Amino acid sequence: MKLEVGNFNVKEIVFGNDTSFQNGILTINKEEALRFIYEDDRITSADLIITKPGESVRITPVKEAVEPRCKVSEGVMFPGVTNKLVAAGSGRTHVLKGACVLAVGQHWGGFQDGLIDMSGPGARQTIFSDLLNICLVADTNEEFERYEQQKKNTALRWGAMRLSEYLGNCVRDLEPEEIEIYNHEPLDQRSEEVKQLPGVVYILQLQSQMLESGYNALVYGWDANRMLPTYLTPNELFDGAVVSGSFMPSSSKISTYQHVNNLAVKRLLNEHGKTINFLGVIISNLNVQLDEKKRSALFVSKMATSLGAQGAVISEEGYGNPDSDFILVYDQLEDCGIKVVGITNECTGRDGKSQSLVDLSQKANAIVSTGNVSEHLKLGPMDKVIGELEALARDGNSGGWEGSVKEDGSVEMENNGIFCADSSTGNHYKTVVEY
Repeated sequence: MKLEVGNFNVKEIVFGNDTSFQNGILTINKEEALRFIYEDDRITSADLIITKPGESVRITPVKEAVEPRCKVSEGVMFPGVTNKLVAAGSGRTHVLKGACVLAVGQHWGGFQDGLIDMSGPGARQTIFSDLLNICLVADTNEEFERYEQQKKNTALRWGAMRLSEYLGNCVRDLEPEEIEIYNHEPLDQRSEEVKQLPGVVYILQLQSQMLESGYNALVYGWDANRMLPTYLTPNELFDGAVVSGSFMPSSSKISTYQHVNNLAVKRLLNEHGKTINFLGVIISNLNVQLDEKKRSALFVSKMATSLGAQGAVISEEGYGNPDSDFILVYDQLEDCGIKVVGITNECTGRDGKSQSLVDLSQKANAIVSTGNVSEHLKLGPMDKVIGELEALARDGNSGGWEGSVKEDGSVEMENNGIFCADSSTGNHYKTVVEY
């Protein structure tokens, strides 16, 4: 399986007469793009706003992030979700690198929505402050969930995916500045030299705790709550086979942007054939019932041992109840003789003194921490707010509370509410250091 990713490096984004890309400048015909967005009759009002790194801008409530890209050959974008169900991970995909589509609520937020600062101390909490963002700021007719703390955010999340493909299509017929090539060889066809290296798998634990459809992460459009652990090639992950859900506090979320740019997997691929034999990706889910957790851990270990894994990296999406899934898989793999490194955030309280994970094990002795969800933040006011700042305190954002938003526009909040602040894919700035 061979995937070519053609990159077009975006240096500036402007509005203009035609949606096009030339000399590093992405030009967007705003009127045409909005007409495309309004084809979804669930969206009642919408605007596009461009933000740049370093600007005095605060964005909230942010619901999703998607990289602008289009499928040039052998497939479609987001198979089984916004397009027909076909295999991902082969052919060519073109990407507008350095640009990002953010789905932002015009008014209403929820538990799973987050905040992004484009400058100041808050900007160092999330990678999205370093990107050129096209904010799709919209309201929808989804009245049934307007006052619900948990929201599916369906229209806005789908709108972000559709807009990202609309923008990506402007480079469909252009020659990329650079091409990344990902070759995934069948395990039995690898050279003897590669086979002699330690076999390593990457285990991605997707958020899937909601029993009702529409909240959880999707794999080829299938709700992760309704699946058993599944094998994917890295190419499929990089090519849009996994779509982020709308559940879990925002800081712990893995956005769709981060799935296709998973840095942990890219690092493993860089080591393939040098220090390790990278075997592929096992997609696992996060469950509520103990039997379901044990079943997933069993299936992950069976798959990993059958692939010949001697080592594994586990990325957990979320914290709290999912910590038990994380530790069960960790223990199960270690019991099978597979050495494990885990990647997860912590919930240690504002003073950092609480137990970091809900469940612990002596076997889990190699964990990379991506931050403390309870870290207390005080962020000064910004000149401009995109969306509605009151949503942080009013609508149950997991990092906000009544009184979070001050009269001068400054905010007091927990890291919990910063968008994708401590995702477990390596796409972040933070860690916790033990002194």
